[in-house]
Amino acid sequence: MLIILIILGIIIGFFVILALWAMGSYNGLVKLRNRYRNAFAQIDVQLKRRHDLIPNLVETAKGFMAHERETLEAVIQARNMASSASQAASTEDASSMGALMAAESGLGNALGKLFALSESYPDLKSNANMMQLSEELTSTENKVAFSRQAYNDSVTEYNTKTEVFPSSILAGMFNFGQATLFEVAEEGERDPIKVSF
Repeated sequence: MLIILIILGIIIGFFVILALWAMGSYNGLVKLRNRYRNAFAQIDVQLKRRHDLIPNLVETAKGFMAHERETLEAVIQARNMASSASQAASTEDASSMGALMAAESGLGNALGKLFALSESYPDLKSNANMMQLSEELTSTENKVAFSRQAYNDSVTEYNTKTEVFPSSILAGMFNFGQATLFEVAEEGERDPIKVSF
């Protein structure tokens, strides 16, 4: 009788420990998922700020660069594509994240062309509004980079937790899929946008 009670106690203790481990692992996965989702929301805030600055920048440049209409329209088109991709992006969907990264890269390239062209317009370079907008854009670009780094760190931590044993068992059982890193889509965007007015 005593042996049966001891064996029963050991079995119950094993299941209690297993249940506590499962709850802790599940809650850890949820916390990590919420952390990277929050980090993506921070990127989204900075991208929205970037997207909101661009029409003002183009409008200011338009007065000085009237015959550069094609470049200005390309910037606005790239901004609209990036804004749409940002709204459609999902951290669990690699294709929507890929579209966002490509759109943001295209926007960076279009802005780079705009700033390169603006070098040949001294009045534009010395315009107070343009200088302020370019300073805000530079600040926002830095914030985007920091937010992207924080997001990627959170995603890496989450993805690692979903892949390592034994938490990978729970991740598979409860559909904790892989999150997508926010990487620079093209080599050209690896260089920061140079704003010099």
